[in-house]
Amino acid sequence: MFKTFAYLTKRDGMTAEEFKEYYENHHVPLVLSHAPLPNVYKRNYLVRGDVANLESPAIDFDVITELAWDDRSGYEEWIARLGIPEIAADEARFLDRSKTRAYVIDEGVSAS
Repeated sequence: MFKTFAYLTKRDGMTAEEFKEYYENHHVPLVLSHAPLPNVYKRNYLVRGDVANLESPAIDFDVITELAWDDRSGYEEWIARLGIPEIAADEARFLDRSKTRAYVIDEGVSAS
């Protein structure tokens, strides 16, 4: 499996609720209208202000988007289909794209 995590930051002036609503109800459907659903497409939203979270200025993202495909070629096809002006313009509506980071992940899983 080929997996990536993208660390995304909301655009200034948006609340966390506005950000999540836009991402889930506008951006995700737009993305999926241009590219097939990967094996995994999860958005993990940071919960700020919870006493269990040890906040740090280094935490400058609002969501970790987790994506997985069968192999690298699936990822490359996804990127090729989404590298269009319509997707970039939509991202600019809700993301601070200057803070976007993405990494390839090698997952380890413990059996119970």
